[in-house]
Amino acid sequence: MIEIFILSLIQGITEFLPISSSSHLILISEYFSFENQSLSIDVSLHIGSFIAVIFYFKKDILNFVENKIIFIKILISSIPVMVVGFFLVKTGIIEKIRNINVIAFTTIIFGIFLYISDKFKLEKNINNNFTLKSALFIGFFQILSLIPGVSRSGIAITAARLLNYKRVDAGKISFLISIPILGAVSLFGIKNLLTSEDLNFTYINLVSIIVSFFFSLITIKYFLKYIQRFNLNVFVFYRIILGSLLLILAYL
Repeated sequence: MIEIFILSLIQGITEFLPISSSSHLILISEYFSFENQSLSIDVSLHIGSFIAVIFYFKKDILNFVENKIIFIKILISSIPVMVVGFFLVKTGIIEKIRNINVIAFTTIIFGIFLYISDKFKLEKNINNNFTLKSALFIGFFQILSLIPGVSRSGIAITAARLLNYKRVDAGKISFLISIPILGAVSLFGIKNLLTSEDLNFTYINLVSIIVSFFFSLITIKYFLKYIQRFNLNVFVFYRIILGSLLLILAYL
């Protein structure tokens, strides 16, 4: 059960920070030889994050009539990554790039990319400037997040900052775009839970969902507060340090 707690903690914290949840889950699981790291657990962890983002932005979601144009654009922006992701999973390509070498390079490269984008102007906000063009631009950038180490939230924030969105709005766009993506993953996971006759399987996955939800909710709340006051440099430095250590481990 301690493995489930650790994985849920990692998922909850890293899913919404620009540091890549998939790379941390892969690295921690391999380093400690976790037995509970599986597709079903990974999906359950994402269900917890999905419920958290729905809960946190419930007012935006319930106010669908006023925000329907924004939500349509959010949905459109999530289509490219879901289509390409489905193709990569079906062809098995996704498994070939889940290794420490790839994670090391992408962690550094896209950390630098995040740093560059954060130097752009702070002008736009989601309510007045989130156009279909912006949605598609961010959406196609998100395809890169399928590569471990890139970070879904990180590349979405990077793309939004390149378009001069304020940091909080870039973060909010990243969170809202995650709803359709995490929702698609959640439907798959919920189906497995409902059809499973293994009580232990159901119990472990439910615990994963609950703990992941708790830590995801905390992360969303305090990350948005953080970027209201500070830039993204701390995440850039973290990515460069982590990537450098991984390169040493991979090639020495």
